[in-house]
Amino acid sequence: MASDSEQPRLSSFQKGGSSVELGDAQEPLLNGVHNSENYSVLAAILPFLFPALGGLLYGYDIGATSCATISVESPTSSGISWYNLSSVEIGLITSGSLYGALIGSLLAFNVADFLGRRRELISAAILYLLGALVTALAPDLPVMVIGRFVFGIGIGLAMHAAPMYIAETAPSEIRGRLISLKEFFIVLGMVGGYGIGSLLVDTVAGWRYMYAAAIPLAVIMGIGMWWLPASPRWILLRAIQGRGNMHELKETAISCLCRLRGTAIGDSAPAQVDEMLAELSYMGEEKEASLGEMFHGKCAKALVIGAGLVLFQQITGQPSVLYYAASIFQSAGFSEASDATRVSILLGVFKLIMTGAAVLVVDRLGRRPLLLGGVSGMVISLFLLGSYYLFFDNAPIAAVVALLLYVGCYQLSFGPIGWLMISEIFPLRLRGRGLSIAVLVNFAANALVTFAFSPLKVLLGAGILFYAFGAIAVASLVFIFFIVPETKGLTLEEIEAKCL
Repeated sequence: MASDSEQPRLSSFQKGGSSVELGDAQEPLLNGVHNSENYSVLAAILPFLFPALGGLLYGYDIGATSCATISVESPTSSGISWYNLSSVEIGLITSGSLYGALIGSLLAFNVADFLGRRRELISAAILYLLGALVTALAPDLPVMVIGRFVFGIGIGLAMHAAPMYIAETAPSEIRGRLISLKEFFIVLGMVGGYGIGSLLVDTVAGWRYMYAAAIPLAVIMGIGMWWLPASPRWILLRAIQGRGNMHELKETAISCLCRLRGTAIGDSAPAQVDEMLAELSYMGEEKEASLGEMFHGKCAKALVIGAGLVLFQQITGQPSVLYYAASIFQSAGFSEASDATRVSILLGVFKLIMTGAAVLVVDRLGRRPLLLGGVSGMVISLFLLGSYYLFFDNAPIAAVVALLLYVGCYQLSFGPIGWLMISEIFPLRLRGRGLSIAVLVNFAANALVTFAFSPLKVLLGAGILFYAFGAIAVASLVFIFFIVPETKGLTLEEIEAKCL
């Protein structure tokens, strides 16, 4: 540790108060009035772009796999002798990356705070590369499933680290927009996967090319993350925890902040780092949170908010509603819906447009209005879908309207805001492990809904099932109204002080 003279003068920190002393000057921080963070928009692009490629590759895998499963089963164009696959074997190909993502989330809980956000994203890029390579070159089904599983571990790490890195490096004025834009990249990846898949679905061994297309993106992501600096907040956290020389780590944080914000930051970088350090200093030299700590105090509240949002994101039926898209469009007389890939592209483009709308307004309207308004629209659409299957099966246009309303409202609310909130809400010392739990809940709930959909459909029928999803969506509205805070315009440290 550095001597006292080397450390910043942190003579007072009022956790819930209005000021922090930095040397002899007082800076208003936690009363909602804080210094504007100078930044260059151009400089902010790359610290967002390379982590966001992790989300794009996740979305691409979803879109490409929907087409690859068609290609790999084709006797004429699969290019393999083991194309006669059972439904269980197809399920292993489809869900292999999902279960890999669950393992990736568990790994993130144990190694994320040690590795840091940047190195975790580099690891994710390497796993993306290896997974895509093994899948594309697989000589048989077991090797293909292993490749899918390795790719999935990369998904788990990337979806954990990318929102953290973006949240911790983005200026607070545009943080919500950038993290929501990551959801835009996920949907963009889906559309790209559907598009490339539809072009290659009739090509001999087309499924190999579909998965191989992810390799150059993984390489770009890895090189980009190698070039980017570490998160200044993560560096300062290590300093506070006594993981290195305070003075050296502080200088490193200043250097990283200058690289992230560009020339627009001017000479204010040291002051901004001092402000971050002062706001974090009350943690003393505590180490990373243990599993037991995650369920007490501030982290318990953050865990309820974050895990609750991503749980409702899945159990309000998002995976299941899309399964009915092809049949709904067919019943409405849209001939192009006879081709599942075209329907997917159509819905993907619509999702992209609505996500773009959310990106544009999230930092202006705030998180709560988008969540409350969007989920209210989802409630209406789910009850309309249920009524269609129970009472109005002769009015397919109602189902089309309900489907588009659901997709649009989801992309305005749960889609981007769920990932945004879990990246903002956890205290810094607990953020790595807290977010890994939230990501684990997300993937586990996705797997549960996907697995339970078919038997529940047989047991209850589509109409009752959509009514059940609607009732869960009503419960999520109550949860949002009473539990979820507004974080618009607040720094990460202010969120911890004011919202938890």
